Amino acid sequence: MTGTISRSIALAKASLSVLRKDKEMMLFPVLSGIVTLILVASFALPLALTGFMAESTLGEYGGIVLLFLFYLASYAVVIYFNTALIACADIRLRGGDPTVGDGLRIATASFGHLLSWALVAATVGLVLNLISEKSEGLGQIAVALVGAAWNLATFFVVPVMVFEKMGVVDAIGESWQLFKRTWGENVVGGFGLGLIMVPGILLIVAGVIALVVAPGTVSVALLSIGFIATVVLGVVYAALQGIFVAVLYRYAKEGTVSPEFGADLVQGAFVPRRG
Repeated sequence: MTGTISRSIALAKASLSVLRKDKEMMLFPVLSGIVTLILVASFALPLALTGFMAESTLGEYGGIVLLFLFYLASYAVVIYFNTALIACADIRLRGGDPTVGDGLRIATASFGHLLSWALVAATVGLVLNLISEKSEGLGQIAVALVGAAWNLATFFVVPVMVFEKMGVVDAIGESWQLFKRTWGENVVGGFGLGLIMVPGILLIVAGVIALVVAPGTVSVALLSIGFIATVVLGVVYAALQGIFVAVLYRYAKEGTVSPEFGADLVQGAFVPRRG
């Protein structure tokens, strides 16, 4: 367990080192967020203006089809920009100097595979969502656990498809194999990266409490700062999470992060992994 925690810390440090050298990678989650908001507006506004939001107008199956199309489009957007981010991180890990254009070029070249993955992910997401809506109590907990297991099992699907040129079915299988080799580093490292969101959340909580106890300019300002900080930290977290996928993928496949980071960073924590 000590070795797992040591490797997880080294992997998280490697992810942060990549982001420090290539801060432009934060542009990918920003672009993803902007396009997603446009997508939400393109679906919601026409429906609201034409009155189609009522279930009686669309019908149950029409609503499901519309929801699936939204899932598919939103998954495709997120996966596309996340792929560009992972591609740039991989270039840096291999000693290169990536640009935003490099990431977009690689993601565009793999768009067929990414779209097929978006189709599978959207289908699974929609099915789990519909089951969750019809479930109560333990049923919803079970669905949440299945969703979490699915996310972990498919953690490496994007790098496998992009770097190993596998189809979506084979990529899911290979992703599961890679996850089984690195589940400890995945869970511990992922939790460590998530801690970056704590300051923003604490500021929001403090702002809400201040607004309840003593409403005024100061409490509103504190709440506003909290929201802004959460958005900024969310962008940083999303960038680190994408980089972490690339770092952990390299570690799972080759047992190393990159010669560029050297012994000072990893401190002997990395050892060759065997299948």
